[in-house]
Amino acid sequence: MKKKNDYRPEPVDTSDVTVPEELMELVEEMSRNVHEVWARSRMDQGWTWGEQRDDERKKHPDLVPYDELTEEEKDYDRDTSLQTIKLILKLGFKISK
Repeated sequence: MKKKNDYRPEPVDTSDVTVPEELMELVEEMSRNVHEVWARSRMDQGWTWGEQRDDERKKHPDLVPYDELTEEEKDYDRDTSLQTIKLILKLGFKISK
């Protein structure tokens, strides 16, 4: 059995994948949804908005609509979405509307 500190993440290398411009709208919509899913999950767990994160009191400053997030916070969601799309493309799947 491995120790927890032995864990070394090994995500699929997607650095060679270029996301076509026409999918960037999808990246933004996915990012918005990633935030909504995260926020709903937190709220279902009893978290509410708070000026500062407080795990004990279950307060979080990012429990706001996506459009009210800082660009830095949006970028976190965008990276998750972008990496997901890159993985889909790397695995040979096609994305079409």
